[in-house]
Amino acid sequence: MAKFRFLALQEIARRKPVECGERPRCSVVFGENVFSMDKMRHYLSIEAYKKLEKAMSEGLAIDRGLADQVAAAMKAWAVERGVTHYTHWFHPLNGATAEKHDSFIDLLPDGDVIESFDGRLLVQQEPDASSFPNGGIRNTFEARGYTAWDPASPAFINNRTLCIPTVFVAYTGEALDFKTPMLKSLAMIDRAAVDICQYFDKDVQRVIATLGWEQEYFLVDEALYNARPDLKLCGRTLMGHSSAKDQQLEDQYFGSIPARVTAFMEELEYECHCLGIPIKTRHNEVAPNQFECAPIFEEANLAVDHNQLLMSTMKKVARRHNFRVLLHEKPYKGVNGSGKHNNWSLLTNTGVNLLSPGKNPKSNMQFLIFLVSTIKAVYEHGDLLKASIVSQGNEARLGGDEAPPVIMSVFLGNYLSGMLDELVEKVSDRKMSPDEKTELKLNVGKIPEIMLDNTDRNRTSPFAFTGNRFEFRAVGSSANCGGPMIALNAAVAEQLIAFKKETDALIEKGVKKDEAIFQILRKYIIESKPVRFEGNGYSKEWREEAARRGLSTEVDCIPALKAYCSEKAKRLFVDNGILSERELEARFEIKNEIYLKKLQIESRVLGDLVLNHIIPTAITYQNTLLTNVTALKNILPDYESVADVQIEAIRTISYHIREIQTMVSDMTEARKQANAIADEVVRAEEYTEKVRPYLEKIRYHVDKLELLVDDEIWPLPKYRELLFSR
Repeated sequence: MAKFRFLALQEIARRKPVECGERPRCSVVFGENVFSMDKMRHYLSIEAYKKLEKAMSEGLAIDRGLADQVAAAMKAWAVERGVTHYTHWFHPLNGATAEKHDSFIDLLPDGDVIESFDGRLLVQQEPDASSFPNGGIRNTFEARGYTAWDPASPAFINNRTLCIPTVFVAYTGEALDFKTPMLKSLAMIDRAAVDICQYFDKDVQRVIATLGWEQEYFLVDEALYNARPDLKLCGRTLMGHSSAKDQQLEDQYFGSIPARVTAFMEELEYECHCLGIPIKTRHNEVAPNQFECAPIFEEANLAVDHNQLLMSTMKKVARRHNFRVLLHEKPYKGVNGSGKHNNWSLLTNTGVNLLSPGKNPKSNMQFLIFLVSTIKAVYEHGDLLKASIVSQGNEARLGGDEAPPVIMSVFLGNYLSGMLDELVEKVSDRKMSPDEKTELKLNVGKIPEIMLDNTDRNRTSPFAFTGNRFEFRAVGSSANCGGPMIALNAAVAEQLIAFKKETDALIEKGVKKDEAIFQILRKYIIESKPVRFEGNGYSKEWREEAARRGLSTEVDCIPALKAYCSEKAKRLFVDNGILSERELEARFEIKNEIYLKKLQIESRVLGDLVLNHIIPTAITYQNTLLTNVTALKNILPDYESVADVQIEAIRTISYHIREIQTMVSDMTEARKQANAIADEVVRAEEYTEKVRPYLEKIRYHVDKLELLVDDEIWPLPKYRELLFSR
């Protein structure tokens, strides 16, 4: 493997930026591979276009006749662009995207071949669902699943294939994807938010959740990547010595982007713009070879689709530039991990951002309702939000190297937080005087001025208010961001519904609307205050304080996932029709299963590396030392005093070889036991208690082996040449 290192470095030294030629302006190519509304207008009749536009804006069903017309228009547009196949493109619960390509080819009775694509093929297909994660919803022998067209997300062309975004459900109707509950959560928050907006503006008829993700990632040259079995199979390095210089000086952050990387980014942005993904920002991140890209905000459903499409596009473009993209949350020990900050807000059909302060007391009262209701939602469902973002990779990232801690807290900034506390002091249960109401409304009207210069950001907060949106910073870089958005949308919607119900109850008792709103705001601010935190989320003092406040301080993924099985989660998802109890338990089981399998893969790879690469190399070096000591013994009478370093190294290597072999054997046995127990578990609630001890054993041995190899074996001069730094 040392030979591979030097060959790789020689290859990298010859690399040049890949020239991609001149690119048209983004305004020219943006969306050229997307079947947008403008293209529909061109390819559909006026009557069909208006019917489709009405159905999409009002969420109406699309009949077979209209579906046939849309399918014909899609095919005509796609074929003109050289497309030969179509696919239903969906998001199964493994976190990736899935597609099965079919040709437009069809046979006529006389044997002639035509290109055919009708509404039946557009609206629904039946892919094999047997090997997708299902969490016990389906038996092994049951293969049938259905995909159904999502008109809210436009079709697009990728790799000369017409891709149609769809939902994915089991034969029995349960959701097997992220998109189905995502659409339901968006509908729920739309209804709840519109009802609140009606207090202030009767013209508001629709509210959409918006999302702007920030995608962090690492790039590694493919020659170095191919020399590391752990990188290829696990997405992260399992061993290796630390670099003498990594991110200590933080001189990579926002620094000049290397030429090869710039060429990659330019082509990636071009591909994204052609696919309608509005990528706007690119920059160096803190860790060496870590970067970030971010788009303009979009409607959340489309933004989730675009992020999934971006991740696959990144990998494709990277190969053309002799790179590999690492989306693992912690690919290298000791430097920053990668996240996917989800910037979330709510936007009305009248163009008002409901999480942006307005220009008068009336609009700021509306802003306060949505602000405080979101804080209350995080307080009530912090455990569920945590469960939505934890994973085997994210577990290694959270809480260190600038990633937020896993304790769910909300940052507002001192001045806005003080404003809420002041509201609590000035509002009481008794009837307010006209002067008191006037003073309170004037204070509310000052919110934009307060926030303009005085609200800083807190990089250690997992859920921070940043001026006109909330930034959910705990989401992992490889995750489908639909998962946390489902939980957030549903939690906030539930709180808005409760706010409306409690406010209306006071109004029915004769309390004026403004007073009723202030009283419920006061109640929510008091109840949710434990989740507000302005300080250092990394500190030991905060962990202790969070426990005193009753917040969950659980850092392990497996017990955190139990939130999916809680009665509170069932009331939120089941009672509101977003997920059935069976679907909810399935997601719990799937996340546990993925965690176990990824940990097993890492333990297998680590066992192979230490037994077949580390130990043989250590023995080779030990033999070199033995030869040296023997030669010294033959020529020096006092060789022991001269060769004491070599003799101690020989002894240390022998001890470590024995310890490594024992630990690999123990780790293998723990893995077998975890598999056996996992297969026996019937009820979802039993999984954590029965399987967790064996997972902890595996994790212990993985961590111990890493430390042993990194701290004791790496310093051996010969071995340092074997693999690359972490």
